[in-house]
Amino acid sequence: MIPSNSADPAVIAMEQVSRVYGSGEAVVRACDRINLTIRPGEYCAIMGQSGSGKSTLMNIIGCLDRPTSGRYLLDGTDVATINKTRLTRLRNRKIGFVFQRYELLTNLTALENVILPMMYAGLGRSQRRRRAEAALTHMGLANRMDKRPSQLSGGQQQRVAIARAIVNQPVLLLADEPTGALDSQSAQEVLGIFQALHQRGITIVIVTHSHEVASHSQRIIMMSDGKITHAQLSPADLGQLTPL
Repeated sequence: MIPSNSADPAVIAMEQVSRVYGSGEAVVRACDRINLTIRPGEYCAIMGQSGSGKSTLMNIIGCLDRPTSGRYLLDGTDVATINKTRLTRLRNRKIGFVFQRYELLTNLTALENVILPMMYAGLGRSQRRRRAEAALTHMGLANRMDKRPSQLSGGQQQRVAIARAIVNQPVLLLADEPTGALDSQSAQEVLGIFQALHQRGITIVIVTHSHEVASHSQRIIMMSDGKITHAQLSPADLGQLTPL
């Protein structure tokens, strides 16, 4: 059973979570009675072949989709008990997203892209700018703040996306194939950033098919046919698994 709110709740706590599409003979159980707990400060990778359910699980973790059944607590809040408006606010405050294709707004500068989520969070103008500049400087982009995405390399765009993801100081950084569109050098730089964020105590969940990306995490969760088949693998266990 999921414990009630405590002084230090799990960042992610799922009990018998399912996501079902269709009905009758056409029913698809994209997630099938998932039980999962991720504690503050963990660095986890969710792996599985295409169709394993990892993307559906990511959408549920990120509050982009709701379970058909079961219970999901995000940092102690039962997401089923709040309406759509409160869920949007919870997602903005608690989760930072990093996507494979960066998802930056092309008509905004790097600084403006990072400022955007703080506008939704209601922060004042001077605080927004100060935080955004600090986040971009931390990502090594102090001299690129006024550039639009088209003027940045793929690696630089992903660093802007990471700055945007952490600027609201979320409890969870959720990344979907964050190195999938990058060259090998940029990918290593991004993975180094994730490692540094983990060392700062940020909870990180990466969804990936890459053994190389997963090997940088501390805990690997394997999925198949909508179920978690292994919940506590270590990077050392990856060598015994068939590449995805």
